[in-house]
Amino acid sequence: MLKLRLQRSTNQKGWLLTRGKKIGIIFSIALIISGIGYLALGNFGKNLVYFFTPSEVVALSPDYYGKKVRVGGMVVKGSLKVIPSSLKLTFELTDGRATIPVAFEGVPPDLFKEGQGAVVEGYWDEQKQFHSSLIMAKHSEDYMPIELQKAGVQLPKKDLLKTLQ
Repeated sequence: MLKLRLQRSTNQKGWLLTRGKKIGIIFSIALIISGIGYLALGNFGKNLVYFFTPSEVVALSPDYYGKKVRVGGMVVKGSLKVIPSSLKLTFELTDGRATIPVAFEGVPPDLFKEGQGAVVEGYWDEQKQFHSSLIMAKHSEDYMPIELQKAGVQLPKKDLLKTLQ
């Protein structure tokens, strides 16, 4: 009689790897790589600070009623009004072409003031009022030590950069 030997393939270390196990390992590795990629790229978009300008929001306003958006611009000087005995404040945001009214309830950031850049997050309503739930103040790129500010020293920007080198 003739004996037939059936032999399974083994890897170099002697482990038995059937076709099903190979497919399972490949599938597991692909699943792990996909999960890591999703987490990395999924959170990447959320962390980008992108915004519309006031003129873009005014031009597209019917499409954005009630939707959460970010709008960036300059806080108009003289427009900041704090409602006494509450955390509510109103101000206007402009990009030089259009100005929108903004209502905010909460504690604004320390750097938030008139004539300064800001990005607000919230929604645009049918009455063309922006209701903000978050203010991100943009600060000046010119650093001046507090001691020099108190002394009234004004350094040109190029001289300030020399002090940092």
